[in-house]
Formats: sequence, C-alpha cells, structure tokens
Amino acid sequence: MANNMILLMDDDENICKVISLYLEKEGMNVQVAHDGATGMEMFRSESPNLVLLDIMMPGMDGIEVIKQIRKQSSVPVIMLTAKGDTIDKVLGLELGADDYIVKPFEPKELIARIKAVIRRSENTADEPASIRYPNLEISIAEYTVEYCGKKLDLPPKELELLYFLAAHPNKVFTREQLLQKVWEFDFYGDSRTIDVHIKRLREKLGEDQPWSIKTVWGVGYKFEVNEAEVK
Repeated sequence: MANNMILLMDDDENICKVISLYLEKEGMNVQVAHDGATGMEMFRSESPNLVLLDIMMPGMDGIEVIKQIRKQSSVPVIMLTAKGDTIDKVLGLELGADDYIVKPFEPKELIARIKAVIRRSENTADEPASIRYPNLEISIAEYTVEYCGKKLDLPPKELELLYFLAAHPNKVFTREQLLQKVWEFDFYGDSRTIDVHIKRLREKLGEDQPWSIKTVWGVGYKFEVNEAEVK
C-alpha cells in the first residue's frame, strides 16, 4: 500500500487529521482538500489512486465533484457523509462511487474498505480486456461499451455490473453476490442498488438481441445468451 496516494476531500479539519493519521500509519500518502474546487485542482495535478469524498462541502459539493471526476477518470471513489438515507447511497453509487461509508465510522473499517476497493481496481488487470457478443462489446480496460455500433456512456458501476454478468453467461447471481463481486465484500449496500442499475442497463441496451439481462424471480439476475443465435 505504500505507493498509493489518497486524496481526501472533507471540510471538517478534525476528521481530516484523524483519517490522515490512520492512513499514514498504513503507509499511504494523503493529500487533503477542504472544498470541492480545491479538491478538483489537486485531483488533476496529483492523479490519486483513490478519492475519499465528503458529500457536504462548501461551494462545489461531493455530488458535483464525483460528476466531474467521472467525466475524466475511473479512479476509485469512496463517499464519506453524515447522511445515511438510502436515496443518498443510491445517488452516490449511480454517479460512480465504488463504496459509501456513513460518519461516524471506525478508522479500521475505513482502511479495510480502502484496501478492498484498491484491490478490486488492481485485479481488473487479470480479467479479459474485452467481451464480445453480437452488437455488444464491453472493454474493461478502456471502460467503454459499444452497442449496435455506437458507444454508450455508462457510469463505471453500470459498466462493471454489465461486464461481470456478460463474463459469466447464463449463470444466475443473487443481488448479494453481485454486491460482493462488483462492489467488493466490504461494501455494505442495499440490495435495491442492484435493481436500480439493472433497470438502467435494460433501458440503454434495448431488446431483440440474442442476449439479455434476465430476472430469475426469487433469486437474482443472469446474462442470458441464446447459444444457437450467438454461434
């Protein structure tokens, strides 16, 4: 972990001091910004390995910051906030956050989440660079999806969920398994997050293809492939 640079954006100086202390003990290099605008300047200049992002900040808040980050990078982002509503969690995850932790939290839990998110990000290098089906190509290396000859603009988590399902055709996964596989074990999420992402993927991918994301009632979801048509 010694080479990982963490960018922490939070307007609470005391929390920043505590978090920085624990992360530096783990051998991490921590840079701190107390507002969104400054944080984005540091993001562009420092190229961090992971961003810890508070939602409630003066000026540019965390929601606007992650929107800006996702326009130019798939760097892992963990949201930090005092809010615990499901709506806030789903919004942050839809915008591309990799995890979500509610204040107050135990420093050890935060460190475990950071390591898990970075580990998952690094493990993508061991996966196939791309997956192809008729009228569909998903590149995990370039974070792109091409559907019927046109590129789709998918948030990172939608893309990763589609990639994971497509990489395991005709295999059924529960919502909890998808949370573990796509958001990593340390993400304590609401399983409805999966339903939201699946709904959005279906809206963007349309129908009438030899493959589709199917609901297996009472169980979960699968990427169903008609082998005869695909061949």
